Amino acid sequence: MSTLKVHTIESAPENSKSLLENSLKSFGMIPNLHGVLAESPGILEAYQMLHNLFQNSSFNNDELTVVWQTINVEHGCHYCVPAHTGIAHMMKVDEEITEALRNRTAMPNEKLQTLHETTLSIVRNRGNVTNAELETFYEAGYNQRQLLEIILGLSQKVLSNYVNHIAETPVDKAFEKFAWSK
Repeated sequence: MSTLKVHTIESAPENSKSLLENSLKSFGMIPNLHGVLAESPGILEAYQMLHNLFQNSSFNNDELTVVWQTINVEHGCHYCVPAHTGIAHMMKVDEEITEALRNRTAMPNEKLQTLHETTLSIVRNRGNVTNAELETFYEAGYNQRQLLEIILGLSQKVLSNYVNHIAETPVDKAFEKFAWSK
C-alpha cells in the first residue's frame, strides 16, 4: 500500500492551493491525481500546464483520446484509463473508439489506427521510430506538428501514469464505473 497522501486544498502545501483551486474550477472536483501531485507544487503545475497545452493541440477530441488512452493502456494505469474513459464520454468521443482502446482492438478507421500505432511505437521504442512508420503516419494525413504533439501528450501521461503507479491513486468516484485493469 502506498503512503503518498491525497491532499485537499486545506492540507496542500501553500504553493499548491491555488493550483488545486484551478482543478476544482476546471473539473468541478479535485481529481485524486491532482491531490497526490499537490505535495510538489512544481509537478502539479507542470502536469496542469502539459494537460492544457495538449488539450489545445491540433488534435481533435477523438485523436486526443487515442493518444491519451494508447499511452494509459500501454502503461497499465489503473487510474488514468477509467478517468480518460469518463473524459472521452464528456468530450462526445464515440464509444467504439474508447472501447477499442481499452480492449486493445482495432480502431474504427485507418487514420486513428495509424495514430494509435505511431503513439504505441513512440512509447515502446522510446522515440526511436522507423522511417517507414513516419511515412505511414504522414501518408495517413498527419504532419510534423502532430508527431511532436504526441510527445507532448506522452510527457503529460508519463507524469500521471508513473505517479499513479507509485501512489496507487484511488480512482475518483465519478470514474469508478469505468474501472479497468491490465
